[in-house]
Amino acid sequence: MTPVQTQDPPFQLDYQPRFTRELPGDPSGRLQPRQTPEVCWSHCPPTPVAAPRLVAWFPEVAELLGLRAAEMGRPETVDVLAGNRVLPGMTPYAACYGGHQFGQWAGQLGDGRAITLAEVVHAGRRWDIQLKGAGLTPYSRTADGRAVLRSSLREFLCSEAMHHLGIPTTRALSLVTTGERVVRDMFYDGHPRAEPGAIVCRVAPSFIRLGNFEILAERDERALLDRLVDFTIDRDFPQLTGTREEKRAAWFVEVCERTARLIVEWQRVGFVHGVMNTDNLSILGLTIDYGPYGWLDNYDPDWTPNTTDAQGRRYRFGNQPAVARWNLMAFANALVTVIPDHHVLRDGIGRYDETFNEAMPAMQAEKFGLILTEASQADDHELIDDAYRLLHQANMDFALFFRTLAEVDVDHPDPDLFDPVFYELAPWQEHAGTLNQWLDRYCRRIRDGREPHDRRIARMNRANPWFILRNYLAQQAIDAAERGDDGELLRLMEVLRRPYAMEPGDERFAEKRPDWALNKPGCSMLSCSS
Repeated sequence: MTPVQTQDPPFQLDYQPRFTRELPGDPSGRLQPRQTPEVCWSHCPPTPVAAPRLVAWFPEVAELLGLRAAEMGRPETVDVLAGNRVLPGMTPYAACYGGHQFGQWAGQLGDGRAITLAEVVHAGRRWDIQLKGAGLTPYSRTADGRAVLRSSLREFLCSEAMHHLGIPTTRALSLVTTGERVVRDMFYDGHPRAEPGAIVCRVAPSFIRLGNFEILAERDERALLDRLVDFTIDRDFPQLTGTREEKRAAWFVEVCERTARLIVEWQRVGFVHGVMNTDNLSILGLTIDYGPYGWLDNYDPDWTPNTTDAQGRRYRFGNQPAVARWNLMAFANALVTVIPDHHVLRDGIGRYDETFNEAMPAMQAEKFGLILTEASQADDHELIDDAYRLLHQANMDFALFFRTLAEVDVDHPDPDLFDPVFYELAPWQEHAGTLNQWLDRYCRRIRDGREPHDRRIARMNRANPWFILRNYLAQQAIDAAERGDDGELLRLMEVLRRPYAMEPGDERFAEKRPDWALNKPGCSMLSCSS
């Protein structure tokens, strides 16, 4: 069944489909999974669903696109957001890309369950509008192109949570349930079940990722790789100037720098992406593809939320900076034919290192309320390392530790203030003395800095959120939504919009992980299944 074309669109947008106009693609619309050499995209109409229902949407994202609030609830609009209707001017496609998965080349991957509906421009900014879970594409391989409510709700919430935390990310416009069931084996353990289906409409200035270039290099499609590089620079990096070679050099360096800054932000808030394959790294340095992600509850640098990564832990929290660098090296290898001056590529990787090594200490100084000086650098580094070691050994909550640290009276520190931050009694008792000693060192350092206390506290509270999308909070919203209750989802939407400010009634959203969530599926470990 082909989506309905309408002559009376529910909303008007400024469609400017450059990707499909300027780059070669397969316009046939065949959805049969197959290899697609010599193309960057395949025309791909979404597959209609039985009974779409708009569960929730973010007004600020609608505003980015020029959509009015009054239009969002119209049945015609919901049909578009569910993939049941394609408007004139929309050019739905799935992109072709490859990638390294867990360090190994995986070949052609592509948008297996994501369909870009349109490229639009509003208020001088361009956006891709994409449906995730909208049906088969030529890149679905053995899957069905659908998504379940569980994973869709997590991406819908986390996209906007990250934005309001100040972290570069793709955005989420809407969450629609389909009225259909989708069979998934959540942990790939032979226990599939039928789950409610859903579709997220996500929005970004570009969904191009490192893998778009890797697949062309791997296939030795040099002319097309050349075109894609020039296209990406012209459309997505218009600020770059100079000759063609100069722009390419500056582009690679900027991609590396943006990636470094993104990873520092992930480390700041305790976000673990979970599946940092090269096809999941954005060319714009955005957080992209919210699959088996997770947030640190108790601080553990070796934690990964991804069951597929449970043995090797390649994508664990503490390894994210190294993995990002590895991915950029793979990206550099894909560009050697279009940037033949290898000094440029080495300079880009060097810029990643420089940016990360500059931004990471600066970020930590904000979290701890320190003022970096050359004289204090070594001592501050030791103080910070000792804090993280204590957090890990004593099984303390990552987010709550820093909000509590900002409340410490540095003239009369009271270690009992941290009692609610510990997850277990035994580690609290064992490490209470160490915490006391560390606090004394920390408070002396703060007093030596001579910064007004209110200014220091304000800096710390800007760096350390009250509210993150803790895994158990997301799971509670999922459980309620699967019962037909959207209330928890709507409450989370509001709280996550203001992650640094506590308001009366919000306290429960900042609480550490409850005991019941320690080993509950969806709260501790997740999979790529969606």
